[in-house]
Amino acid sequence: MRILFLESSSIWSNNLPRGFQANGHDVMISGPITKSRLKTMIKDFEPELAISIGWGVEQEPMKQLIIREQFSGMDIPLIYWAVEDPAYTDTWSIPLIKRMKPDFVFTLCPKTVDRYEKMGIPSSHLDFGFENSVHHPVEKSSNYQVKIAVVANAYPDKLKEYPDHYRHEAINILLRPLLEDDIQVDFWGNDWEQMKPYLGRNIPKSWLHGPIPYIETQNVYSSADIILGLQNYPEILTQRTYEILGSGGFLLTLDTPGVRSKFQPGKDLDVSSSPKDTIEKISYYLNNAEKRMKIQARGHKAVQSHTYQSRAKQIIETLITRKVIVDKPTKEVGKGFVFHFAHDPHHSVYTVKKGDTLFKISRITGVPVEKIKQINELTSDLIIEGQVLMI
Repeated sequence: MRILFLESSSIWSNNLPRGFQANGHDVMISGPITKSRLKTMIKDFEPELAISIGWGVEQEPMKQLIIREQFSGMDIPLIYWAVEDPAYTDTWSIPLIKRMKPDFVFTLCPKTVDRYEKMGIPSSHLDFGFENSVHHPVEKSSNYQVKIAVVANAYPDKLKEYPDHYRHEAINILLRPLLEDDIQVDFWGNDWEQMKPYLGRNIPKSWLHGPIPYIETQNVYSSADIILGLQNYPEILTQRTYEILGSGGFLLTLDTPGVRSKFQPGKDLDVSSSPKDTIEKISYYLNNAEKRMKIQARGHKAVQSHTYQSRAKQIIETLITRKVIVDKPTKEVGKGFVFHFAHDPHHSVYTVKKGDTLFKISRITGVPVEKIKQINELTSDLIIEGQVLMI
């Protein structure tokens, strides 16, 4: 099957698409979406299925309308995976679904399936997973060989906006007690320098390492003695949970029903239910490397049923069962192909950084603002961090 992924981020381009590839499907990654580019992709690639995921630069409201327009009247099922559920079901997922009008919605939250179905939106549950060609054990690297590590963005703005979000509890149980006891934790991710209101103190600058490319995170997971895994919901696991275990890392996370439904604490990973518990378990595992490594090995084995290859298979089987696609003999043998829609050879690309404006990008690249807007079919000066622009 030929599958078009409407995506440009390095995260989503490097997990679920590779799962489809491993099952013998050919996958095209769209890159930056414009009306003319998407029209060409559909014409040249002739996809049999199109997939959009989450909340990113290729899911802006204007691009949702472009996607709807280009797929209207086409015999190409359009699928959306709502990975921002349940926190943003009302503010993001439902407005997107109303604009984009996908033929089927997968959701991260099992409880949201019934809600979509009652709205007349065909839906099914799909959990996160990990891509084993990206997240697998690697040799320890001296750059990441620390005792305790966190790989995550801090999201101080979201914590302020949602004071009752479960992530507050996760931070209070896993991070705050260690910082209060001056136990070093090394952080990879954005905005941790802004977290004093939630941690009770500033994190020393030497503990902050900034963002890390997605495809390099397995180096931290394989090298650090202990990885602290924050959770966002009691019932749902973060994607990093699977990726840490897939990389052979030792994971200490929250004691939640979601964690216990998939893994065995004390055997595949370990959990904490209080600040005191965190301090005690950190001390225990730092002083018991043999026990820690035994759990790491079991965790790596236990997570193997949660690859994106298995998630891709689940998607296809669900769509066949729900008669969204037709079950037909596949022509593919072995692995398929993953490739990116070719950029215009006359243009390079620029990834928008925090604080960038079109004027600033124009000064850096020497390309006039109006030209940048024309090339990228922008209708305003609004750009978003992480957005990929053709220059």
